[in-house]
Amino acid sequence: MAAADVFKLLKDNDVKFVDLRFTDTRGKEQHVTVPVRSFGPEKFEDGHAFDGSSIAGWKGIQASDMLLMPDPDSARLDPFSDEPTLNITCDVIEPTDGKGYDRDPRTIAKRAEAYLKSTGIGDTAYFGPEPEFFIFDGVTWNIDMSGCFVKISSEEAPWSTGREFEGGNMAHRPPVKGGYFPVPPVDSLQDIRNAMCLALEQQGVEVEVHHHEVAAAGQNEIGTKFNSLVKRADWMQILKYTVWNVAHSYGKTATFMPKPIVGDNGSGMHVHQSVWKGGQNLFAGNGYAGLSELALYYIGGIIKHAKALNAITNPGTNSYKRLVPGFEAPINLAYSAKNRSAACRIPHVASPKARRVEVRFPDPTANAYLAFAAMLMAGLDGIQNKIHPGDPIDKNLYDLPPEEVKKVPHPCASLDEALENLDKDRAFLAKGGVFSNDMIDAYIDLKMEEVTRFRMTTQPVEFDMYYSA
Repeated sequence: MAAADVFKLLKDNDVKFVDLRFTDTRGKEQHVTVPVRSFGPEKFEDGHAFDGSSIAGWKGIQASDMLLMPDPDSARLDPFSDEPTLNITCDVIEPTDGKGYDRDPRTIAKRAEAYLKSTGIGDTAYFGPEPEFFIFDGVTWNIDMSGCFVKISSEEAPWSTGREFEGGNMAHRPPVKGGYFPVPPVDSLQDIRNAMCLALEQQGVEVEVHHHEVAAAGQNEIGTKFNSLVKRADWMQILKYTVWNVAHSYGKTATFMPKPIVGDNGSGMHVHQSVWKGGQNLFAGNGYAGLSELALYYIGGIIKHAKALNAITNPGTNSYKRLVPGFEAPINLAYSAKNRSAACRIPHVASPKARRVEVRFPDPTANAYLAFAAMLMAGLDGIQNKIHPGDPIDKNLYDLPPEEVKKVPHPCASLDEALENLDKDRAFLAKGGVFSNDMIDAYIDLKMEEVTRFRMTTQPVEFDMYYSA
């Protein structure tokens, strides 16, 4: 879509407002809205000025002026606003030189795509994330000097069997770890997911599948079509926005938090990826599970840099409550065509064109622009340095004998460990100027604030463990 097409869209749909959107370092989408009369061709040429010092981890107040540059190809009508509104994704631009801001996630993702082309290895990287999420009836929490608590309300949850509800207790609900694929009324969220899928399609995001996930209290997944790196990260932001707003319209609340519930499955974001050149899938070959040697080297790079990647693909303290044994979590840095407990899985596909690698340790709180870019850079480093991942492991990785378990590396166990690894292992991200050291330092500082807050907050479980010690 060109700029002229955007103005036709505005006119044909009697649009009243244009919503300019961008993504901050943490992955949260931000926006500013202008009346349609104030949105002219100059917006695509000169951008829209805003204050970058108010965005966490970005500019200081002494150099705060920044520009939002709309991408016309991203324009789509907002299905949730009362007044006709056009949403459009923007790059963040430095006004002093007209270049993409060094810490803008979308700019970094674009640089990763450009770096891939510059290497001559390939011209396109395709990504297909599978974000899981929970839908609850309500969530309350409080944290202050008197103590803290969190309470999740879910009529679908196993703990609601003894509750009285207005209109009666529906009784049909999945048991713990029993939410995978039962039909309604056990799956109580079919209609909500249908509405989410229709809203996604209205915004140009093609849906391939949706279903209830394993966790009992409202865990879901909507599978959408793969696309190139930046485009697919854009779609990830649209998906989150859609899930939150459709849930809200039904009087419910949705979260992409990896581990909101103790004792049931957490939410991951398995990311399918492949590299292409001249219309050919470079991951297809005659090796293990139909992979090429190049694809194996790509896996080798992912596994080698996994602990540094964790800081970006698993960016919260809560992320590491999911990466523990026993809940189908990919806590083994290995690859396999069969085993879902491996960090890298090779899905069975009928066509070589669909051959791909599924990286399973990321979670949906990740900033999609940064996560996809970082995984591509790790994979390219593996290809460039011919980092072979070793032999695949097709056994049940949870049942390996102790002597074999010791040989299989694991991802990080905490955010601070991941940040330490990112600090030490950052050279692969800096190739081609994709991630700057300044950006990585700022990212680590921003995330360490979360680590410090978490460390300083007393948890209710500590009373259970230590009150009478």
